[in-house]
Amino acid sequence: MTVVGLNEDAVTGWIAELGVGAVAPLTYERIGNGQSNLTYSVSDSGGGRWVLRRPPLGHILSSAHDVVREHRILSALQGSSVPVPKILGLTEDPEITDAPLVLMSYVDGVVVDGVPTAEKLTPEQRRGIGLALPNALARIHAVDLEDAGLVDLASTKPFAARQLKRWSTQWEKSKTRDVPEVERLAEVLQRNIPEQTEVSLVHGDFHLNNIIVSPAEGTVRAVVDWELCTLGDPLADIGALLAYWPEAGDEHVAGPFMASTLEGFPNRAELVEAYAHETGRDVAAVGYWHVLALWKLSIIAEGVLRRILDDPRNEAEHGGPTARLVDGIIARAVSTAAEEGLS
Repeated sequence: MTVVGLNEDAVTGWIAELGVGAVAPLTYERIGNGQSNLTYSVSDSGGGRWVLRRPPLGHILSSAHDVVREHRILSALQGSSVPVPKILGLTEDPEITDAPLVLMSYVDGVVVDGVPTAEKLTPEQRRGIGLALPNALARIHAVDLEDAGLVDLASTKPFAARQLKRWSTQWEKSKTRDVPEVERLAEVLQRNIPEQTEVSLVHGDFHLNNIIVSPAEGTVRAVVDWELCTLGDPLADIGALLAYWPEAGDEHVAGPFMASTLEGFPNRAELVEAYAHETGRDVAAVGYWHVLALWKLSIIAEGVLRRILDDPRNEAEHGGPTARLVDGIIARAVSTAAEEGLS
């Protein structure tokens, strides 16, 4: 069966020329719950495995889903303390593909991408995995930007203002309906921007679905999906992790990010405490970044909904976001803002 988004014969020829040891024939399979860049598993007749990434199908917003930029970031992190896959190749050859393709190593491990996977783990394993995430973030935020050649990756102007401008624009371009709460939240976030005291590498989309872990060791084997990586306030990544980390007693929780509600996983306060312990950073403003991340997540989900409506081939195997799901995220953002005293 032909895999949507790939010219399999041409891609196989390209991979063969990279000298990675692939033995034809190669087989391709769409993997993951990702709704942005498309990810494929590549297997050969000798048992070898690799991972291939490309942008979504159809029309995409300018600057979004840039796998060439993602290739640059991952290449810069090779050999660093940040666990990432090995980068093996990049092609933009129109005779091979209609969009850039990045080939990387396959990392053996587990992606806790939903409740069924998490239920196979013991409570002790869940806790070990959860507490490994702040450690991985600490490593990302400790990257020396100059040594890694990433000083010019993005603007170093105040990060919150940049995020509010960018994602407000994305909302206007991708929304499927009017949702006044999104604009009101943007105004609240604009009025309450905390002072930024440092600039670090920011993953931009750090959550369980984008982490490959070793349950037995309680370690992170690789951080993947770097398409939203930028330079900014490191607390933004903690805020994002909290946004994707529902607890059992939360209201307005739905969608694929429910694993963290199971017994054993640390709660949000414990994640923040672990990060503060790892880094020594002041985390007083983390509530602001939690709200901003929920607001941003609702816009991302709406954009995915728009892409699926425009081109159903972009829908992942387990479906995609609905207007009801997006509204639930927005409701969480509104309630969290109230809890944090943001008005």
